[in-house]
Amino acid sequence: MNLIPIDDPRDPRVAAYLDIRERDLVGRHGRFVAEGKVVLDLLLSTGRFAAESALVLESRLAGLQAVLRKAPADFPVYVAGGEVTDRIAGFHMHRGILAIGVRGDPAPAEVLVETLPRRALAVVLVGISNHDNMGAIFRNAAAFGADAVLLDRTCCDPLYRKAIRVSVGAALKVPFASFGDSATFIAALDRLGFSQFALSPRGTVDIRAAERSARLALYLGTEGEGLPPDLLARLHTVRIGMAEGFDSLNVAAASAIALHHFSKR
Repeated sequence: MNLIPIDDPRDPRVAAYLDIRERDLVGRHGRFVAEGKVVLDLLLSTGRFAAESALVLESRLAGLQAVLRKAPADFPVYVAGGEVTDRIAGFHMHRGILAIGVRGDPAPAEVLVETLPRRALAVVLVGISNHDNMGAIFRNAAAFGADAVLLDRTCCDPLYRKAIRVSVGAALKVPFASFGDSATFIAALDRLGFSQFALSPRGTVDIRAAERSARLALYLGTEGEGLPPDLLARLHTVRIGMAEGFDSLNVAAASAIALHHFSKR
């Protein structure tokens, strides 16, 4: 392993890790931050995204040997004490493990769906703007075997640091891509033989009665407003039955129920 001691928080070699929270807001020019042991393991083992370096608290290094051996021999692993890592990151780095990944050039959703298998389950997100929900949906997608997550351009970034952390690294594992015009995308999925179900509290069919074909696209909308009316009018709508007087769930919880249901059929 290429272990590099760091004793100065302004060392230019760790510039990518400076002021993590502030730079979360302004963007990283094609880079993202992975945080924690499980997430670093997925970053290094899945190969979907290139990893540039890691910054590790010296007290965490011994327990990280097996994970770091998955990286190339020349992969820079910056090692520092607690005071230095906190000053680099700009907050108390209690997990003690950060890494910088490279986004690469993402393919559009229309290209990704062409590669999906004959039996496929895709999650389509419209207007998901909360990073906790985004991360949780990706975690559910990974847990129940979804083949892809497809996002409209109003969704928040799945590679935002918090979204990756909440997803427990699933955002680095489940393929995802973005699309623009919803009507054009719906037509593309229809051409590829996808059933398309929109999850809504006002869905016409209870989810337990919904039959899926070999290829299914499940649409989920933002908290509160849900999916746009024009999109609901184009798709088959399904609902999760609930107790009388209560009609909605958090979108992440709803995604778990729906994905579990459709993954078993």
